[in-house]
Amino acid sequence: MQIFKVGGAVRDRLLGQPVNEVDWVVVGATAEQMQALGYRPVGADFPVFLHPQTGEEYALARTERKSGRGYGGFTFYASPDVTLEQDLIRRDLTVNAMAEDAEGQLIDPYGGQRDLQARILRHISPAFAEDPLRVLRVARFAARYAPLGFSVASETLALMSQLSASGELDALSPERSWKEISRALLEPRPDVFIQVLRDCGALAALLPEVDALFGVPQPPAHHPEIDTGAHILGVLRQCAEHRQPLPVRWACLLHDLGKGLTDPGDWPRHIAHERRGLKLIRAVNQRCKPPRDCQELALLVGEYHTHGHRALELKASTLLDLLQSLDAYRRPQRFEEFIAACEMDARGREGLEQRTYPQADYLRGALAAARAVAVQPLLEQGFSGAELGEALKRERLAALKAYKANAAAAVSPGH
Repeated sequence: MQIFKVGGAVRDRLLGQPVNEVDWVVVGATAEQMQALGYRPVGADFPVFLHPQTGEEYALARTERKSGRGYGGFTFYASPDVTLEQDLIRRDLTVNAMAEDAEGQLIDPYGGQRDLQARILRHISPAFAEDPLRVLRVARFAARYAPLGFSVASETLALMSQLSASGELDALSPERSWKEISRALLEPRPDVFIQVLRDCGALAALLPEVDALFGVPQPPAHHPEIDTGAHILGVLRQCAEHRQPLPVRWACLLHDLGKGLTDPGDWPRHIAHERRGLKLIRAVNQRCKPPRDCQELALLVGEYHTHGHRALELKASTLLDLLQSLDAYRRPQRFEEFIAACEMDARGREGLEQRTYPQADYLRGALAAARAVAVQPLLEQGFSGAELGEALKRERLAALKAYKANAAAAVSPGH
């Protein structure tokens, strides 16, 4: 029985990156032997065990054979006679198919170290094309390691294109897809994830609404990058640079979907793209099944991001409606996420990445002014029920009018 450290832990140590989790492969053992040593079985499809002390995963060396469609369409064979090399060759990329023995010696039968040095993400064998999830995984690794200069090998991209064209991506469950998409959006270069998916045709298969934005022009005065797809990539880059949470990144990915529905005769203008995009955002939410906070923020940012940009010009009544629509009084964190998404949208334009976004503090001030209206005096005046709601609305409107007047006075000449 021999135990080897495998996969990401080996790759990241060689890259000088932090190692977050360690996986192990056990060669020459049976499931019964593992359990006799106190390892706890957890694998539903193949023999995986948790170490009795560390809780790390130990898998018996195995081979696999394609037996059906999709990510789960495989038959596994685990036995003491399966070698380490046989186990490693079923992995996706050469850089993920290295191992270390107990003495720390590197075992690299498929050239992973060479590809690490060349900064190439390359598939190991033609069996790569048997698992559609690998298209998403490779794009995610490209997003993670782009800052280190990594790119996808052209022959691997060709295989990914083949997989995208085959319809196999349709067999992926929403849960598996979302797991990869959400992890990729939180990588250092989420824009690279979208670009790689687009390069191999997977974006058109998985997120056709986003793919449709590429080649759609916007007014150069507001968008020096012109292309809507290029703008989305810029916004995602800003999200990563400003360390935005997942709901903000998801909302930013989807906020301009309505521009894909504009009649080309109306280009480069996109009148009412905010409302038009809502049905597409709902469709993507339904298909990808992200968590509720991601779904809700995406819809709010899609509908109201232009209000965010025009905050300083909005009438007090429109500001009041916006705060109400965002449920800002009860959901201050989501209000902050809405502001963050608007700011990333504004910064995700060529040459304007460093521009300040005064709308952010202005909106915060508007919420503070509206929240400062006390309910108690209204109760003391005898208001209740629907009448109390109307009275509160009137007072908040008055507070916002005063806030607007003070803000205008602060920037006018002589002040």
